[in-house]
Amino acid sequence: MEHLIQHFRKDEQPFIEQVIGWQREVEDRYAPKLTDFLDPRQRFIVESVIGQNEDLRIFTEGTFEEAERQRILIAPSYLEPTEEDFQIGVYTIHYPAKFVQLRHPDVLGALLSIGLDRSKFGDIRLGENTVQFALAQEIADYVRANLTGMGKVKVHVEELGSSTPLIQNEEHWVESSYTVSSMRLDVVLATVANISRQKSQSLINGGKVKVNWTVREAVAFELQEGDIVSARGFGRLKVIMTEGRTKKDKIRLQVGRLEQKA
Repeated sequence: MEHLIQHFRKDEQPFIEQVIGWQREVEDRYAPKLTDFLDPRQRFIVESVIGQNEDLRIFTEGTFEEAERQRILIAPSYLEPTEEDFQIGVYTIHYPAKFVQLRHPDVLGALLSIGLDRSKFGDIRLGENTVQFALAQEIADYVRANLTGMGKVKVHVEELGSSTPLIQNEEHWVESSYTVSSMRLDVVLATVANISRQKSQSLINGGKVKVNWTVREAVAFELQEGDIVSARGFGRLKVIMTEGRTKKDKIRLQVGRLEQKA
């Protein structure tokens, strides 16, 4: 386990310890453990910690196709879970679409403002005049009772019927190569987003940049392969791989950028 932990960043160790606790719980009780919604980095850590264990299996579910946030069921190897075991409901928000256009931050902010932790709900999908989001069923009644307004607008939350189609993910990644002088966050962001190093540093210092869903305010933060960087106003990028160095000792970097389909 020590060998495993050194592959992760120091500030990820409390989460690793939590995962080890889940593993022990399932082994001791011989009963499955359902997590809250985890982002891809957290799921990668769960798989790294528990994936080696032959007595346990990991199942993931986020209900939406290609869901970014998913719950994990850690289970004894004999168990074959059903959809019900994940306890996820998909809910829609009824709002006066004639007068207001909801955006992703509006919905996220409204859910957080009623006291929810981000791990209690999954992806938020927006379609034409519709909003859908995945929610842990154990808090569904609370959300229905408390999420009654967004800004000045009255809203009403309702569970989606099983016949209603889910909103599809309209994203795809475009890969390109870049050369960078180092793997520092400010350097990579400035290069890929095509902005000045100063602008990149002020975004980072201003808390507007996340690496693997965690705000990072250190400009010299070292990026690694597999990291997902999001900067407000510049979308997302993924460090796919380093492809060695140029003659001038710069790093060749394969980076994916998230593009929204029109």
